Amino acid sequence: MNNYFMRKALAEAEIAYELGEVPIGCVIVKNGKIIASSYNLKEEYKDATAHAEILAISEASINLDEWRLSGCTMYVTIEPCVMCAGAIVNSRIDKLVIGSMDEKYGACGSVLNIVENDKLNHKVDVISGIMQEECSSIMKDFFKDLRNKNKRNGER
Repeated sequence: MNNYFMRKALAEAEIAYELGEVPIGCVIVKNGKIIASSYNLKEEYKDATAHAEILAISEASINLDEWRLSGCTMYVTIEPCVMCAGAIVNSRIDKLVIGSMDEKYGACGSVLNIVENDKLNHKVDVISGIMQEECSSIMKDFFKDLRNKNKRNGER
């Protein structure tokens, strides 16, 4: 089941890639059904908070008519940042499934571990490494393409 939902998150990341957004995709599942899905839209919205996870949490809350997302599992292609990790804890998501860890910005086990912090009022169960190669590759390809594009345009 983890691979099925991670493939759905990867499909969201591919949409972001095509739009020129950092290709991170996210789906939220409850009772075996996707209740929300999103991808990064920072460039489109000109909004630093328009991360896939934040947008998916907002959509899930609307769809459930509830800010508490108890009983939900989030599948995300890349380890969430500090902002997103905080939102995951605050929304009471039960489980987080991560494709690839982020050694620069990750806040769910790499750089920091907000979602499993005993001092917070909610802990999230974390599984990582689901379809890791695919999730990592789309990011590497995106940034390689971006560097090549910038070189062609004479940018650094």
